[in-house]
Amino acid sequence: MAPWLPKGLVPAVLWGLSLFLSLPDPIWLQPSPPPQSSPPPQPHPCHTCRGLVDSFKKGLERTIRDNFGGGNTAWEEEKLSKYKDSETRLVEVLEGVCSKSDFECHRLLELSEELVESWWFHKQQEAPDLFQWLCSDSLKLCCPAGTFGPSCLPCPGGTERPCGGYGQCEGEGTRGGSGQCDCQAGYGGEACGQCGLGYFEAERNASHLVCSACFGPCARCSGPEESNCLQCKKGWALHHLKCVDIDECGTEGANCGADQFCVNTEGSYECRDCAKACLGCMGAGPGRCKKCSPGYQQVGSKCLDVDECETEVCPGENEQCENTEGGYRCICAEGYKQMEGICVKEQIPGAFLILTYLTPETARRWRSGSHPHSNYVKTKMQRDEATFPGLYGKQVAELGSQSRQSDRGMRLIHSRRASSQR
Repeated sequence: MAPWLPKGLVPAVLWGLSLFLSLPDPIWLQPSPPPQSSPPPQPHPCHTCRGLVDSFKKGLERTIRDNFGGGNTAWEEEKLSKYKDSETRLVEVLEGVCSKSDFECHRLLELSEELVESWWFHKQQEAPDLFQWLCSDSLKLCCPAGTFGPSCLPCPGGTERPCGGYGQCEGEGTRGGSGQCDCQAGYGGEACGQCGLGYFEAERNASHLVCSACFGPCARCSGPEESNCLQCKKGWALHHLKCVDIDECGTEGANCGADQFCVNTEGSYECRDCAKACLGCMGAGPGRCKKCSPGYQQVGSKCLDVDECETEVCPGENEQCENTEGGYRCICAEGYKQMEGICVKEQIPGAFLILTYLTPETARRWRSGSHPHSNYVKTKMQRDEATFPGLYGKQVAELGSQSRQSDRGMRLIHSRRASSQR
């Protein structure tokens, strides 16, 4: 007699299993969407205006090249004089000033189109430099070269050679920036007019300065040789006109933790972690310990792991000891599992019956492994069969071997007690 099931359980289980098998991969197995990249930084309005003017100039060249050059010079000169400053030409140029994807350019052109038209028809003769007239004087987005900030102040070193020609004036040519000089390697000072740390003056005249590198560890020097050192970099000491490495590990200069040891490097030092076996150490490895950590013991000159499992440390019934590095743990013996702090014998599930009907096509896909859940179900059944022999019957790897075919489909029965009903 088949085991009794509560009314309504079988249809519910059938519906749940069929729904599970029809689902796509679980959400945790689906690939994550790519991370959102941060938008690129917006260009300074001055740079946008400069780009607009440069594109406008290219448009002027293009319209002359495309419309003239046929060889009839007299005719071209007559037509050119009419076309040169015409509205037709202005429209042709403006249509190609901004690329389709350059939003900032389109926005600036929309704001300044009337100014450009005014310059084209009325201001060209008195202000031939469109960039200066539009970007600096009218829109006040830019400053002349060598100046910066809202008031267009001169950069350090003057407008002719900002930062002495050996650096970049921050914000030069724009209405922003601090005006500070970012000097090239080897140069320093407010206007990059001095040699930086580790460099010396190899050449200087009224307009130029050449700075060359000192010998490696020298901070200040009079020349490129080791004997030219006047001052050493941090981590080095001047000794007989030479810079010698300081061994910080032999001084109070090293500041390493209690479970670290010091390693000297050129001009500095490193702190590295002691071995796990050590409580404090003088170097790398278990042979340089000051004391042994709990779970380790001194054997000769080394701190080695203590095998606690050689003593009775797991007194619980059906427990066994498993040694670990520096310790141990108590685990349940094979065939037992942890439950409320004690090891109890694992039990085969009772009279729990799962029935499901599969169509012949689904059953074929399940057996062949082409069903999306075939591998998972086969693996689980094989693992259960290894733990509870006979749970599914013989030939468990042949999924569906313990089944009953009918006109409605295939019925799978998953239970030791139910297997007698197949």
